[in-house]
Amino acid sequence: MPADAMTMIVGDEELLVDRAIADIVATVRAAEPEADVVELTPATLEPGRLIELTSPSLFGGGKVLVLRSAQDLGKDLVAEVTAYAAHPADDITLVVVHHGGAKGKALLDKLGKLGARRVSCPKITKPSERVGFVRAEIRHAGGAITEDAARSLLDAVGNDLRELASACSQLVADTDGKIDEAAVARYHRGRAEVSGFTVADRAVEGRLGEALEQLRWALATGVAPVLITSALAQGVRSLAKVGGAPRGLRGPGLAKELGMPPWKVDRVRAQLRGWSPEGVSRALGVVAETDAQVKGGAADAAYALEKAIGQIVAARAIR
Repeated sequence: MPADAMTMIVGDEELLVDRAIADIVATVRAAEPEADVVELTPATLEPGRLIELTSPSLFGGGKVLVLRSAQDLGKDLVAEVTAYAAHPADDITLVVVHHGGAKGKALLDKLGKLGARRVSCPKITKPSERVGFVRAEIRHAGGAITEDAARSLLDAVGNDLRELASACSQLVADTDGKIDEAAVARYHRGRAEVSGFTVADRAVEGRLGEALEQLRWALATGVAPVLITSALAQGVRSLAKVGGAPRGLRGPGLAKELGMPPWKVDRVRAQLRGWSPEGVSRALGVVAETDAQVKGGAADAAYALEKAIGQIVAARAIR
């Protein structure tokens, strides 16, 4: 098997999962700038679809297949994935995303024996781990933060890694990079800002005008375009997860199955009204393409985001 032809991303920390996928896509596109990225879920992967996607193309070019929620694959699809993994194509990179745990573990075991690389993205739950995450984000952005300041930032922003990552990048951009408790307090006191999640919510709800207005305000207040893209991706993938959930599950059982808090399941179910499986699949493709554009493929990240929001809203109308 070619190096990194298959990667298993195991865990349910969505930001870390997204970053791992983005790193793989960036590596592939460094060698094949025109490589396609195809997002798949158990709900959109019909029998035979994988064979179709991995068949040789007359036009050549690489391809990255991202199979999310692999723990929910049925036996027939597991058999298709493992059959392909035994004889992978040279120009295809397969990324299998699994939430971890016992469900669907047999697939991971089989892929591991076939040589798939494993990347772990476990949930960050301990306070010390969150502090470590904040300090690492600040260092990555070129700054430094004291441990007390990192704890203060957690108190101010909360435990969501995407919000924390956004706050870290903004702090470094708005200061000299040396961040203490006073800087955290000064930055967050009375600041009214729009997060990428607000933009994403308006987009998946089909409220184009409001989504664009929130996007412009978010960019004006310093929210990084890459974090808005991540929020859009999370919003669309949440539609796919809830839409593809077993129909017999309700309430806490459904929330546990999806790895979401009950309030979020309820909100996504409300947002899912008006969407078709085809529309969700189209929107998944839009966010994958936009992610690549915002991370270097587009001359104007703001325009790429505006275009993506319009396409997501249009996808909602697909029947």
